[in-house]
Amino acid sequence: MANSKRTLFLKRRLRVRNKLRKVNAGRARLSVHRSSKNISVQLIDDVNGVTLASASTMEKALSTGKNDVDAATKVGSAIAERAKKAGVSEAYFDRGGFLFHGRIKALADAAREGGLKI
Repeated sequence: MANSKRTLFLKRRLRVRNKLRKVNAGRARLSVHRSSKNISVQLIDDVNGVTLASASTMEKALSTGKNDVDAATKVGSAIAERAKKAGVSEAYFDRGGFLFHGRIKALADAAREGGLKI
């Protein structure tokens, strides 16, 4: 029986998150969501269940009109600045079910350049 793209994505997301959770206990999680029109990222404290910082292309300051690598780079640098303000210097990168390529990679690289240790 063939699996749909959505079920394969959900399986991959759970596999990635569970592996990371075992290795990086106690650190904040940098969770990424990518759609066809926007990209968003949240810095989450899983122990307390609280979002510490977030950034998205849906914000007017970060919107470029396109959902491309440049937009992801802006969001990555914005989350790094906001993480510093929240007092977080290191987190683990939860890419979800998305491949570490293109916009996801650009966001992670920009966050690293901004001083966030991923």
